[in-house]
Amino acid sequence: MQIIRDVPELRAWRDTLPAAQRVAFVPTMGFLHEGHLSLLHEGRRRVPRAQGSLVLSIFVNPTQFGPGEDLDAYPRDEARDLALAESAGVDVVFTPSDPGAMYPSRQTWVDVEGLSATLCGAARPGHFRGVCTVVTKLWMLVRPDVAVFGEKDYQQLAILRRMHADLFLGGEIASMPIMREPDGLAMSSRNANLDPQARTSALNLPRFRGEVERRFARGTRAAGELVAGAPEALAPGRIDYVQVVDAASLQPVDEVARPTLVAFAVHFGGVRLIDNVVLTP
Repeated sequence: MQIIRDVPELRAWRDTLPAAQRVAFVPTMGFLHEGHLSLLHEGRRRVPRAQGSLVLSIFVNPTQFGPGEDLDAYPRDEARDLALAESAGVDVVFTPSDPGAMYPSRQTWVDVEGLSATLCGAARPGHFRGVCTVVTKLWMLVRPDVAVFGEKDYQQLAILRRMHADLFLGGEIASMPIMREPDGLAMSSRNANLDPQARTSALNLPRFRGEVERRFARGTRAAGELVAGAPEALAPGRIDYVQVVDAASLQPVDEVARPTLVAFAVHFGGVRLIDNVVLTP
């Protein structure tokens, strides 16, 4: 497994790759878990080693964190990540030694309007501008035939699909379902920052998500009824949002009449967790 730590070396590696060789790409912020590994396995399935390379990036992108957010506290363990990457069949890991190398200046940005105005975009101003900018930079460097993202970040995936299409970036975007812990909590690198009490409280999030699904299965279609009682069910969590939105436009809906996203963002013990469920009538 080759480890690349600067932009010129990554560009040189990509430029010397034979034209017939395909590239699968999984961009991450590291502290890998089974959810990340599912993305890597899908990338390897789509591009077997005989046909090309599987590339992983590990980069805690500073521009997607706002003031007072958890940039410094974001969990990191490079040695563990590299071992997991190698076990998953990764060929190349790009992990820049100098975060500034990805930002020669901070004058050029990629911003997707509309889709980024709601949910996490409203709760974390500037977040998706940072995400879109760094993914575009990585895409231009790696030039993948396919890049694989997780569906836990549903809004991020929708925004990146829009950006990919609008900027003619080439290749394709694939996605994989949410991976969960045995107790139902959606896998996240941030879970490592939950203390035992907060970890127990955080289980209220998948429990309430399950209750929303059960209400829908019993015939509830009104948005307000689907998420009724959220503050009590999610206590002691601090809610950023619990919203029912159209799965395509991400705009609020009053009733589930077409594929609809129920999205959650809740803080437990100072750790922000997200989850979602798509309801299809």
